[in-house]
Amino acid sequence: MAFTLAPLPYANDALEPHFDAMTMEIHHDRHHNAYVTNLNAAIAGTDLENKTIEEILANISKASPAVRNNGGGHYNHDLFWNILAPQGVGGNLSGPLKEAIIAAFGGVDEFKAAFKTAATTRFGSGWAWLIAKEDGTVAVTSTPNQDNPLMDIAEVKGTPLLGLDVWEHAYYLKFQNKRPDYVDTFWTLVNWNAVEARYAAAKK
Repeated sequence: MAFTLAPLPYANDALEPHFDAMTMEIHHDRHHNAYVTNLNAAIAGTDLENKTIEEILANISKASPAVRNNGGGHYNHDLFWNILAPQGVGGNLSGPLKEAIIAAFGGVDEFKAAFKTAATTRFGSGWAWLIAKEDGTVAVTSTPNQDNPLMDIAEVKGTPLLGLDVWEHAYYLKFQNKRPDYVDTFWTLVNWNAVEARYAAAKK
C-alpha cells in the first residue's frame, strides 16, 4: 500500500509572518512530496510495502539508503506539519508534558535552551527533537539528515514528540543563515496540544 502526502492542516500562509507562505509551499508540496514519491518507489515489490512507516523505521538498518532517507523524510515532515499551528491556536505547554519537561531539565526555559543548542549545533542538515523514552521521561536529541529517534540506528532512541527541521530549505528564504532566529521563531508556532497528545499516546 503506497504512502500518500497529506495536505497541510492549515493554509500555506497560515503561519505568516513567522514562517512564510513560499517556504511552506516549497517545503511541503515539493520536498515532502519528493520523499513520498521516492519512498514508494524504493519499497515497491518488497516486503516493506505492507508495513507502516513506524515498522519500517524500527528496522531501518536492514533497509536500503533510499528507504532510510525517504522513509525518514516522510515521517519527519508529517510530524513537523502537525506540531505547528498558527500563533495562538495550539495552546500552551501544560499538564503531564510540562511536568516531565521540568523534571528533566529543571524548567521550561532550560528545556528551550537545550533544544536550541541541539538545533543550532547540528552540523549541516538534520533535526532537533524532544522525545519520550520508554520510562516516560523526556529528552532532547538531534539526528543527521532525515534520521529520527525511532530508527534502530539512532544514538538516542525514543518516541518523537516535537521535531524541528534544520535543513536549510526549511528556513533559508526568510531567515537566510540565521538558524538561531529560526529556532526562536519556532516556539511561536508550536501546537502544544498536539505535542501533549503525542506524549500521552507514547506513555500508553
